[in-house]
Amino acid sequence: MKLTTGGAANSRIKSPVVGRVSWEPVDPGNRGEVVFLSKDTPHAEIDLAGYRGFMTEAKVGSHPYSVPSICSVQELGHLRTGDIVAMEPESGFVRTLYRPDSDDNVVFVTERCNSNCLMCSQPPRDRDDTDALLHRNLEMIRLIKDAPSRLVITGGEPTLLGQRLFTIISALRDTLPTTYVHMLTNGRMFAWPSYTAGLAGLKHPDFMLGIPLYSSDSTTHDYVVQARGAYDQTVLGLQQLARYDMRVEIRVVLHGLTIGHLRELAEYIFRNFPFAEHIALMGLENIGYAPRNMDKLWIDPLDYQDELESAVELLSTRGMRVSIYNHQLCVLRRSLWKFARKSISDWKNIYLDACNGCGVRNECGGFFQWATKLHSAHIHALS
Repeated sequence: MKLTTGGAANSRIKSPVVGRVSWEPVDPGNRGEVVFLSKDTPHAEIDLAGYRGFMTEAKVGSHPYSVPSICSVQELGHLRTGDIVAMEPESGFVRTLYRPDSDDNVVFVTERCNSNCLMCSQPPRDRDDTDALLHRNLEMIRLIKDAPSRLVITGGEPTLLGQRLFTIISALRDTLPTTYVHMLTNGRMFAWPSYTAGLAGLKHPDFMLGIPLYSSDSTTHDYVVQARGAYDQTVLGLQQLARYDMRVEIRVVLHGLTIGHLRELAEYIFRNFPFAEHIALMGLENIGYAPRNMDKLWIDPLDYQDELESAVELLSTRGMRVSIYNHQLCVLRRSLWKFARKSISDWKNIYLDACNGCGVRNECGGFFQWATKLHSAHIHALS
């Protein structure tokens, strides 16, 4: 599934244009928030008067339009009326920010991060993008017509926005109060009580943080995230969040550096973070930094079923809610199927040829699209 495209931008795009797209002409009085799409070229300038932007697949040499426009777009077919997009100046890059028909929309707030995880699927970039993305995200939130059931705040590390993050969460609270918001964060910033108090003070009605913890041992955790002192900050952050009754999910990515001590970590989580609302045990995503570190990370999921089952049993029998993400049913023991979730976002979810004819395909979470390069050697269709 495509979320990006591009073409040739005209000089009227001075800064990113965020708008709601439409394939159908809109009444002149209602065009101010709309980016009009066309396979062809409008014959008269009046056709575009009042639109926030215009995009076409047609080749237009002189760019005659008086509205911000991108012509010669590679492809527009993936866009549907109601989608929200950002049109970039100069480059003509177009990114889909929001799709009303999807449950996997995100608020991407920064590419910066204060960790550098060995298996990071979104490698950080050291550039200050916080103000630019803040304005883009606030406009996207404002343009959403019907409140979605859920949104995910992600990055990079969202807390690096400082008070700007609170601005985004406040906008979500006020504009989309019925939407469940899940924020992915390394949790380190919450070691500072004042920051945790600031987040709690926003009083978002349906908000949870997803925080990774990779070991009960500080040396292992810090090595995985490539940041000295990260373990101590994360643990203290989790404790501070508990003080303010903030909802927390703990995430564990399963790979060669974490699987050997998974039961010990499960015991540690139960004894030290009983307030955690959910524990997610997650399969490895083969993109970003992960491919270059596969010699340390890769282990076939079929080969760690003993460790996985032991950890799941320990947590679930003690009343903790636990799920298995990013795994295929054919490599999980049947005793674990009830914990498996379809967790991969729709835009990067695929099934392999080996899955054709599988009797449980509709219940199986499938693969990340880049799993074609590396996956379990034991994938097979089930009857």
